[in-house]
Amino acid sequence: MQGRSPQLSMELNRLLLLTSFLLHVKEDHASPTRLVCDNRLIQKYILEAKDMEKRVGQCQALPVLSCPVVLPLVDFSLQQWKSKSNETKRREILCDLALLVGAATGALGQVSEECGARQLSQLYQHANSFFLLLQTFSWEAGHWELSCSPHSMEQTHITSVFLTYRQLVQGKLRFFFHDLAKVLCKQAQGGSRDPPCGAR
Repeated sequence: MQGRSPQLSMELNRLLLLTSFLLHVKEDHASPTRLVCDNRLIQKYILEAKDMEKRVGQCQALPVLSCPVVLPLVDFSLQQWKSKSNETKRREILCDLALLVGAATGALGQVSEECGARQLSQLYQHANSFFLLLQTFSWEAGHWELSCSPHSMEQTHITSVFLTYRQLVQGKLRFFFHDLAKVLCKQAQGGSRDPPCGAR
């Protein structure tokens, strides 16, 4: 039996990843609205990001990457963030996630050690899941293409990928979902009560 071609293997991997994401969403009942309105879910993803960061730090003999990966700079000013539209915020986070997914892929190609590779694979799945999810939100009609020029940096340390992901989930993503909750949760609940998305 002949081996699969690289293109076929890549397509199968993409299909498996999408299937895994959809099953994860079904299992958690994490529809876009529920993810925004149920504050426990975003807190769960923050804890998972912290746990991945901790576990990769416990891996032995993590290599320094010979080919640096490009990571987004995810620090932000809360005052400037509040002045942006939800669509601008969404696209900015999508660009950050696109860089993170690419960084995880690039790092995976250079890591043979099992512990580090396992954590990188998990981070890739989580970041790509958020990337797919945020594409379901849009405030502009018609087809659009992701056009990114995010602030970025090159890194050779694998732990930096996990630090950046955790900062993104704990920062921009959390505040973005909080902003969405002001609209989506009241619509879903008929405006009967305030969403459980934390104090202002």
